[in-house]
Amino acid sequence: MSAPAGTTSPPDPSTGVRPVERAVRTYLDHLVVERGVAANTLSSYRRDLRRYLGWLAERGIEDLVGVDEQVVTGFLVRLREGDGDHPPLSSTSAARTVVAVRGFHRFAVADGLVGHDPAAGVRPPQPAKRLPKALPLSDVEAILEAAGSPGTVLALRDRALLEVLYGTGARISEAVGLDVDDLDVDPATGQGTVLLRGKGGKQRLVPVGSYALEAVDAYLVRGRPELVSTGSTTGRGRSDGGRAGALFLNARGGRLSRQSAWTVLTRAAERAGITREVSPHTLRHSFATHLLDGGADVRVVQELLGHASVTTTQVYTLVTVDNLREVFATAHPRAR
Repeated sequence: MSAPAGTTSPPDPSTGVRPVERAVRTYLDHLVVERGVAANTLSSYRRDLRRYLGWLAERGIEDLVGVDEQVVTGFLVRLREGDGDHPPLSSTSAARTVVAVRGFHRFAVADGLVGHDPAAGVRPPQPAKRLPKALPLSDVEAILEAAGSPGTVLALRDRALLEVLYGTGARISEAVGLDVDDLDVDPATGQGTVLLRGKGGKQRLVPVGSYALEAVDAYLVRGRPELVSTGSTTGRGRSDGGRAGALFLNARGGRLSRQSAWTVLTRAAERAGITREVSPHTLRHSFATHLLDGGADVRVVQELLGHASVTTTQVYTLVTVDNLREVFATAHPRAR
């Protein structure tokens, strides 16, 4: 029978087990019997709560009535700072441990072991926001130069694809979804735009630079016609053939898939000697970061990327601030 809420239970004289330890054991039994948690989950909870019990023991706390919000908050601080027996935990690992502690205290209140929940106001730490990883311009240029085997129609296609990805900030699905007629070039000015179809069917017009236009033109003149004829010969890809069909074709004359486009990029990165992991989104991140580094307004970048909210785009400004700090620290005579 549980002790009345708000009272202090004496240690078990036969075992010397503190009341707070008995409460934790009761909670773990509840997780197994009543909630049927998985063995791995139970093991994690047991480990986290064992560390919590150690924290309470350091404070001389033997019963739940001696725990207040400050004690729980102090435990969170200890998790993040570490101690002689434990290294500092990341925000994700600390949050998992705090979740176990909060669950324990909720159970203690519900089971009548204590009259208040000291962990209710303690929020698990938010995981650190991972900043996009942009490539230096030199790495991007090396990848573009390494696209495909020189002199082949696939090399022309691969170079055009990667130039479009980096030159427009397009998502991989938007790039492979392009039709020939989505690209428009003004004959008077030589300036081009491309119609990208983004998430939720939203469309946006994005300007295309001269490098991408030249690569696409070379592909359309010397590469794509051969791929179209291959599709006609094999009987495949006919729905994508002709001027109104898919812009980027595979070796059989059909529309290039997202997976194949991804492979084009990763192989180009390998040939360029780029050791870090590179994905189509890496080029999109690089597009945005390089624009902001060059002085572009964040709302202009938002429109180019097709973000519904400027707050999504603003994460890139954190990257450029880091770059500014680095330049300042190395260049200013009184920065240190």
